[in-house]
Amino acid sequence: EMNRDTDALLLQQSRVATDLQDGLLRTRMVPFSQIAPRLHRLVRQTCRTLDKKAELRVYGADQEVDRNILERMVAPLEHLLRNAVSHGIESPEERQRQGKPATGKVAIYLGREGTDVVLSVSDDGAGVDLTAVRARAIERGLLDPAAVVSDDDILHFVLASGFSTATELTQISGRGVGLDVVNSELKQLGGTMDIGSQSGQGSNFLIRLPLTLAISEGLLARISEEVYAIPYASIEAVVRVGSSELEKLYERDAVLEYAGREYQLRYLGGILGADAASLPEGRKWFPVLLVHSGEHRIALQVDEVLGNRHIVVKSVGPQLAAIRWITGATILGDGRIALILDLPAMVRMEALKPVAPSKPTAEETEEGATVMVVDDSITVRKVTSRLLQRHNMTVLTAKDGMDAIAQMQERIPDVMLLDIEMPRMDGFEVVRHMRNTEELKNVPVIMITSRTGEKHRQRAMDLGVKRYLGKPYQESDLLDSIYSVLYETQS
Repeated sequence: EMNRDTDALLLQQSRVATDLQDGLLRTRMVPFSQIAPRLHRLVRQTCRTLDKKAELRVYGADQEVDRNILERMVAPLEHLLRNAVSHGIESPEERQRQGKPATGKVAIYLGREGTDVVLSVSDDGAGVDLTAVRARAIERGLLDPAAVVSDDDILHFVLASGFSTATELTQISGRGVGLDVVNSELKQLGGTMDIGSQSGQGSNFLIRLPLTLAISEGLLARISEEVYAIPYASIEAVVRVGSSELEKLYERDAVLEYAGREYQLRYLGGILGADAASLPEGRKWFPVLLVHSGEHRIALQVDEVLGNRHIVVKSVGPQLAAIRWITGATILGDGRIALILDLPAMVRMEALKPVAPSKPTAEETEEGATVMVVDDSITVRKVTSRLLQRHNMTVLTAKDGMDAIAQMQERIPDVMLLDIEMPRMDGFEVVRHMRNTEELKNVPVIMITSRTGEKHRQRAMDLGVKRYLGKPYQESDLLDSIYSVLYETQS
């Protein structure tokens, strides 16, 4: 009898706590219509400045959004609207020649899907110039000129840091800043953005945001000893796959079929830098998360699903925020930290890897690849060396340009990772010396520097640098760059 009474009291307390929590969250909600007049005014002013005609329509303005989210979304929305009018909407004369109304249409749709707020910004303009985006990506070393990449993947290059196709800097046309600032702000809010475009018909930016910054719902998954949180919006389905079937899939082409669709099977721990997939004996079933982004679909095997949780989203520092697939962190009940993963970004990254399948892999570089790391920071040298050694590469380190040149008298590396700002001899001087030395002129150089400005990038490319990465770099980007230049050198 006492046990029954205690259970009833605990259930009642849980309901009261839930009601109180829901009431507190409702006090944070404000209607989207609060910022609608500001957005209308922005579109009118932009049109007047550019001598264009466009009208903004807002659908679902009565939807309520977390006050903090709404305040932080104002600047990204203004950026998207400026781009829609500047890059998307054509001049009235051009629109009439194409059989369109002289006045363009820009629309914002606001709705709810589960615990997410879905925001769509679209226009009926010219669409994204995929040719210009591809050319810019090749120019910046983000894409191999010979690579065959789908239009959907080309579109996502506009989210790269500092990426912009603007030929001149103006106060309207992005002010020299690309869409990476919008994507960065969305990641800090725990949101995602997907881009769609049709030539001559317009563009669409689909944004998903949590209903509130205070609490979000997610799935907890265990990889080895680490626990990660995954927002529900990122997951299409969760299935159980037998261990014997997983073994066969990993041995063959690793394609999992489900509901008439094919998913490339990956071990989530392998993508995150842990060990390869292991299937302990005695377990019959393993959970697999089905995820898609655009036309790409991936099945991610995890070690264990720990269930769903209401998670309090916390922002992470700049080092972790620079990693594409980390959107935040949460503190679990036992005090451990769980990183929140952005699976759609991970899917896009994995989908771009097989673009050049003939590039050497980590196993193929076991015998030969020697990489020289030149940086005046001992921390950078140690971290980079450990990363490369984990991928079976021989590593040489130099504390500055003079040290590097001295070491290359005895041993010439296959690839050099080079910083710019160093004592005695900076990176540009090292590259210039190598290009004027017969024995060193063919050594490919990858610059890794905090100087990410276009002036320094262009100067490096003019000197013959193969790739140019900003600090802090992503491990996958660095490895892809090394494999790419090795493949180019061998071919």
